[in-house]
Amino acid sequence: MRFDLSGGVVCLGETMVVLVPAEPGPVRSVRTWTRAIGGAESNVAIHLARLGLRSRWVSAVGDDAFGGAVLDYVGGAGVDVSDVRVDATRPTGLYVKESDPSGSHARYYRSGSAASAMGPEVLDGLELDGVRLVHVSGITAALSDSCLELLRAVLRGPREHLVSFDLNWRPALWADRDPTVLLELADSADVVLAGADEAEAVWGTGDPEKLRTLLPGPSTLVVKQGAEGATLAEDGAFTYQEALRVDVVEPVGAGDGFAAGYLAAHLAGLPPTRRLRAGHLQAAAALLTSEDVGEPLPPEVTGPLLSADPPTWAAAHLRRVP
Repeated sequence: MRFDLSGGVVCLGETMVVLVPAEPGPVRSVRTWTRAIGGAESNVAIHLARLGLRSRWVSAVGDDAFGGAVLDYVGGAGVDVSDVRVDATRPTGLYVKESDPSGSHARYYRSGSAASAMGPEVLDGLELDGVRLVHVSGITAALSDSCLELLRAVLRGPREHLVSFDLNWRPALWADRDPTVLLELADSADVVLAGADEAEAVWGTGDPEKLRTLLPGPSTLVVKQGAEGATLAEDGAFTYQEALRVDVVEPVGAGDGFAAGYLAAHLAGLPPTRRLRAGHLQAAAALLTSEDVGEPLPPEVTGPLLSADPPTWAAAHLRRVP
């Protein structure tokens, strides 16, 4: 599944270094850790690059080894990182995954990070000629007052490009902030993506029709309903597409994969059902790997499934090839 389109996509948001325990036992006793890279917006940018689009990631990192690792990883995946600012005084953000029998918990060390200092000035001199879409998420709004103002500036019209907004609810980031701003931001976007569960937590409902009433501004609303499927609301109509059956290896990153697959198909002008299927297919690529971003599924799989009749789609079952 590739989308060879003119114009590019800009993804804006923080990416951090992730530390994951590399040995069993209580987290406080762990002495060896695996270093990874994590960021919703850069994940989308990488997915888009692998789908054949020109993607650019805009952010800030510290002038430190972790910042260099982030730039190496995202840039090495084919994403343009030339607009990432390297901050000489603030560190790169970090989060630690603390796994125990009760589940996996993320502990953030991003207060005062280079990316949290971003503000509307990031847009000064940012070349947007030829850009068809700017992608942001609710995560950025939670980082600082200046980051919230940056998102407001991105969403302030008029503009010649589309803006997509992924809710990406992270409750730990909003402990000392007011999440009601998320409705304002989402309603100012052109395309909104939200998980039904996170919309329920933030806005009190995950029902697509009720969400559409809450968000009349966007031309397109996509409600992701987990392993069941997704619903697209557009031009007064609702289109539902069930998800694929997938032998899940790791669920982390599937939402970013769905967003990228959907957005690439949206820019290609595909009809609603195929847009949702493109999202499901790219989510499946992430579900079939232990990494946040998986390689796209081969065209001999995606091509037939994009155009399959409903029974063929429903019967599909994707498994990881050893």
